[in-house]
Amino acid sequence: MPYLIKFSYYIKSNLNKNYYISISFKLLFKQLFTIMSFLLHIGKIMKNKKLLTLGFASVTVALALLFSTNLFASDAEKTKSKEASRLESLAKFTKVISIVEQYNVDDITIEELMDKALEGMMSNLDAHSNYLTQKDYKNLKVQTNGEFGGLGITVGIRDGALTVIAPIEGTPADKAGIEAGDIILKINKESTLNMTIDEAVSIMRGKVGTPIELMVVREGESKPLTIKIVRGIITIESVYAKSIGNDIQYIRVTSFDKKVDEEISKAIKKRKSSTKGIVLDLRNNPGGLLDQAVGLVDMFVDEGDIVSQKGRNKADDEIYSAKSSNTLTDVPLVVLVNGGSASASEIVSGSLQDHKRAIVVGQNTFGKGSVQVVLPITEEEAIKLTIARYYLPSGRTIQALGVKPDIEVFPGEATVNKNEFAIKEADLKKHLEEELEKVDGKKEEKETQKDSKYIITDEMINKDMQLKVGVDILKALIITKGL
Repeated sequence: MPYLIKFSYYIKSNLNKNYYISISFKLLFKQLFTIMSFLLHIGKIMKNKKLLTLGFASVTVALALLFSTNLFASDAEKTKSKEASRLESLAKFTKVISIVEQYNVDDITIEELMDKALEGMMSNLDAHSNYLTQKDYKNLKVQTNGEFGGLGITVGIRDGALTVIAPIEGTPADKAGIEAGDIILKINKESTLNMTIDEAVSIMRGKVGTPIELMVVREGESKPLTIKIVRGIITIESVYAKSIGNDIQYIRVTSFDKKVDEEISKAIKKRKSSTKGIVLDLRNNPGGLLDQAVGLVDMFVDEGDIVSQKGRNKADDEIYSAKSSNTLTDVPLVVLVNGGSASASEIVSGSLQDHKRAIVVGQNTFGKGSVQVVLPITEEEAIKLTIARYYLPSGRTIQALGVKPDIEVFPGEATVNKNEFAIKEADLKKHLEEELEKVDGKKEEKETQKDSKYIITDEMINKDMQLKVGVDILKALIITKGL
C-alpha cells in the first residue's frame, strides 16, 4: 500500500520538525480519495469488512494528526510572536529611557525617570489605579492603620476632574460646607489638573490645626467658591440610630468600617418589637469594607446572590450570597441615596433594589463599582491596581453608571402650610417652659437634649425633602402590609 505509507511518513516528518503542514488542501484530498478508492477496491476483491473498517480508521487518524499538528504549530507560532512583540516593546521602552537620560535638558536620574514612567502607565489604566512611591505608600499605611490630620472628605476622578464623592459627617470639611459633587479646582492655589487622587490626598492631609484652602466649582453657582478649612483629627462615628415616631427606625451609615454590621445589628435588635419599618440612609456614604456591605444586605435578604466580582483572571471571581440564618427582620425598608453614595453604598442599595427588598429614594449614585488591591513591588513601594468589577444580582454593573433610584427626589425643604394657631400655641408653651425653668432650674434641659439626639422630629423631616418622601413611602408600605 504505497499511498498509505507515503502519507504516514509525510505526517511524521512534519511532526518531528514542528513545521506548518505545507501540503495544499487540493493535494491532501486527492491523496485521501486515492487511498479510499484503493481500500474500497481491495475490500470488494477480498470482501473483507475488517480491512475496509481499518482503512476508514486510518484515514480518520491521519486527518486528526494533520489538523492537530496544524493547531500545535499555530499555538507555538502565536506564543513565539507574542514573546517577540513583548521583547520589542521592552527594547523600545529601554531605548527611550536611555535617550531621555542622555539628552534631556534637565539632569534627571534613572530612578526619577522610572517613577514618572510608572506613574504615567498606572494612571492611564483607569481612574483608580496608580503607582505608590515610598511617600505615597507610607501615607496609605498611616491612613489605614493610624490617626491623621485631614479634612474628612472622600474624593475621586470623574470626567477627568478631582471631585468630592462625599464629606464625612461631622468632619472639618462637612462643617466648612463642602458638598458631594463639588469639583476641586485648586488646593492652596495649586491646580488639580493632571493631579492624581493620591497626590491630592497627600496635600490635603497634614498637621492638625493647620489651615488649607480649596477652590471648588459647584452646580448652581455662577463662579468658583473658595472654602477655608482647618485640618483636624478624623474620627468617624459610622452608625447613627434614631426614632421617627413610635414605629419607624432611622439608621444612618456614614461609611462602612469594620464595626458597621455589629452596630446596626444591635440597633435593629434593640427596637425590633416596636419597629414596623426602617429608613436606611446611605447618602454621602463613600463606601468602605465589602464584607460589611454584604453583611448589611444579609440582614434583610434571606437567599440569593448579594454581589459578585469578576476580573480578567478566574481566580479573582467571587460570588457573595445571603444566608437565611443571618436575616434579622422582614419589615418594609426604604434606602436613601445621592451622588455621594459610592462603592459599598451602591452595593447595598443596588442589591436590595434587585431583590425587591427595598424602595430606593433620592438621586443617582456616584458609580464606583471596581475592586482595587495594593500590590507591593518593593518593601517601600507598591501599585494600586483595579483587578475586578462588581456586579449586582441582576447582572448589571455599578461602574460609571451607579444605582438609579426607584423614586428620584432632589434635596431641599418640604413646603409646609403653617397653622397660625399652632405657632401661637407653641410660643405659649415655650413661654411657660421658660417660666418653669426659673422656678425649677435647668435640670431637665440636659435630659431633653440627650433624648433629642435619638429622635427625628417632624420639623427635621420637613427640612429634608428626600427623608420626608422616604418616610411617607414607608408609612404607606406599613399600611399596605397591615402592620
